[in-house]
Amino acid sequence: MAKSGKTITVEQTGSRIRQNEKQRATLTGLGLTKMHQKRTLEDTPSVRGMIDSVAHLVTVVED
Repeated sequence: MAKSGKTITVEQTGSRIRQNEKQRATLTGLGLTKMHQKRTLEDTPSVRGMIDSVAHLVTVVED
């Protein structure tokens, strides 16, 4: 997946229901559409920025 081999696993732990449209779109961009769903993503600055903007809704597990 990643050229450097570094990946991170992100799990959605908070509901998107009462969040603004930008945060909902960020969750969708991360591939998270349901509660407790996990995705393994490439560890890049852009992905880290997306995670930072919805940090209250996700949990990160570094691989």
